[in-house]
Amino acid sequence: MPPAPPIEPLNAATSPAPTVTIEQTNYAAYQLSPGDALEITVWKEEGMQQLQILISPDGTIIFPLIGTVGAAGKTITELKDNLTSRLADYISDPSITVKLLNNQGNSIFVIGKVNKPGQVFSGRRLDVLQALSLAGGLTVFAKEGSISIIRRTGDQVKVFPFDYSDVIDGESLEQNILLEPGDTVTVP
Repeated sequence: MPPAPPIEPLNAATSPAPTVTIEQTNYAAYQLSPGDALEITVWKEEGMQQLQILISPDGTIIFPLIGTVGAAGKTITELKDNLTSRLADYISDPSITVKLLNNQGNSIFVIGKVNKPGQVFSGRRLDVLQALSLAGGLTVFAKEGSISIIRRTGDQVKVFPFDYSDVIDGESLEQNILLEPGDTVTVP
């Protein structure tokens, strides 16, 4: 049996560059939502280590020393920067880490004539077709051309039409919008 060829060490010059997936890129842009759970640590501060905090329905968290802080709609980096600047009034040069423990706030609802109606949780943003797929697809009695997406923004309600047949046929693809947390897809 011939000897095995020598193994050459990898270095930055010979190693292929790591690929960045869409998921990794989107994580930095993920906007926090009510229901998301965070772990926040202030380095070298007793009582502020690995605090597990749930974003409340009004989109805020309550943090020691500084009180109520808006979190919904912010990225993790934006929240960290906000906490750092507000804590600087009480702690000299605070060093904070913010970790997303779960994103249960990133959920949408699919109701009506689908095989598995209800709340759909996702680790990332979904479009309408993906949400319908996670809900088990349409039943045979669904009105494919009359699907709608209901989105509440403050006191306003927006309704987006969705024609399943058109989108499946590759037409009117602009209807296949990215869903926001809390959106409801209705299938009559």
